[in-house]
Amino acid sequence: MIDFNIAPHTGNEVKYIQEAIASGKICGDGTFTKKCSQWMKEHFYTNQAFLTTSCTHALEMAAVLSGVKPGDEVILPSYTFVSTADAFVQRGASLVFVDIRPDTMNLDETLIEDAITEKTKVIVPVHYAGVACDMDTIMNIATRHHLKVVEDAAQGFASYYKGKSLGTIGDFGCLSFHETKNLSMGEGGALFFQNNAYQEKAEILREKGTDRSKFFRGQIDKYTWQDYGSSYLPSDLNAAYLWAQLEMADDIQNDRMATWNFYNEALKPLADKELIEQPFIPKDCIHNAHMYYIKLPNLESRSDFIHYLREHGVMSVFHYIPLHSAPAGKKYGRFFGEDRYTTKESERLVRLPMYYQLSQADKEYVVKTIFDYFNR
Repeated sequence: MIDFNIAPHTGNEVKYIQEAIASGKICGDGTFTKKCSQWMKEHFYTNQAFLTTSCTHALEMAAVLSGVKPGDEVILPSYTFVSTADAFVQRGASLVFVDIRPDTMNLDETLIEDAITEKTKVIVPVHYAGVACDMDTIMNIATRHHLKVVEDAAQGFASYYKGKSLGTIGDFGCLSFHETKNLSMGEGGALFFQNNAYQEKAEILREKGTDRSKFFRGQIDKYTWQDYGSSYLPSDLNAAYLWAQLEMADDIQNDRMATWNFYNEALKPLADKELIEQPFIPKDCIHNAHMYYIKLPNLESRSDFIHYLREHGVMSVFHYIPLHSAPAGKKYGRFFGEDRYTTKESERLVRLPMYYQLSQADKEYVVKTIFDYFNR
C-alpha cells in the first residue's frame, strides 16, 4: 500500500533531540525553540514568531489576543478543520460560516462584507492547500470595518501572496507542524504577528499567565501570575525535531513541489477530457505543494474512486465534512447566505499521496492506477 502520508524525516532529528537532552533543558523556550523561532522570523519577515504546542493553540492565542468575548461573531469558512472554529467557540463567540470559492476552496472574499454585523469581531481566512486567500480584499474589508484578521495558515508554511508569507499579512497568523504537514515536530505550531505591542501579552498568555519570559531575560527579579494564560510552550525535544527539518526546508519543499508538478502534468489529459478537475493556483499566489487533490464529478464517483485506489494499493482520502453540517457547527454557528459550493465541492475532492521522498516509482504507480480507473 502506498501511504497517503508519511511524516517527514531528514536524518538529524535524533542527533538534535540528544543534544537537547544533554543540555539539561528539555522544557519550553530552550535552545532549539529559540533557533526555530529565529529561523521563522528571518525567513518569513515576521516581527514575532512564537512556537506553540499546536496550530490549534496558536489559534486559541490569536483569539485571546484579538479580544474575542462572548457574544462576538467570527466570520470563517465552513470548509476547514475544527480547530479553526474551536479556538473562537472557546471564547464564547458565535460562528458565521461563509461559502467558499469553487476554484481555490478558500473563503469567498466577495461574501464577507454582507455577513458583517455590529457583533463581528474577527475574519478568519483559511489558506486551503497552501494557496492564499485574496488577502488584499480581506484586509481592505477588515480595515474599513475595524475588524481583526486571523490567518489560519495551518497548511501555509512557505506559501506566499504577492511576495508576503502566509501568516504574516493579517493581525495574527497560525501555522501547523503536525505530522501531516510539510515540516513536522509531531504536534506543534506557530503564532506570527507584526505588531510588537502584542508581545508581552502573548508571552504571558503562553507562559500560563505569568511574566516568566521577562524573568528569564533578567528584566525582573521574580515572576508572578499576571493574567489569564495556559501552557502553550512546546517541549524543546519537539523543537529539536523541527530544527532538523528547518535546516532542510528548501530540500523538503523542492521535493514536494516535484511531486506536485509530476501529478499535475501527468493527470492533465484526464482534466482535458473533463474527467477530473485539477487544482487552481491564482497568479498572485506561490503555493507550497502541501497537497495534490483532484475533483471527481460527485460524491458517488469520488467514493468509487477512493475504493478502487485502495483496492489497488493506493491510499487516498477525502477532506473536511463542512462544519456547518456537523452537530457542533449547528450549535455554535450559522451559515450566512446560500451554500452553493461548500458542500458540493467538499463531496468531490480527493487527496492523492503526497509526502517528502515519495519515490518516482510510487508516483508513477499512483498515476497509472488513476488512468486504469478511468479506462475500465
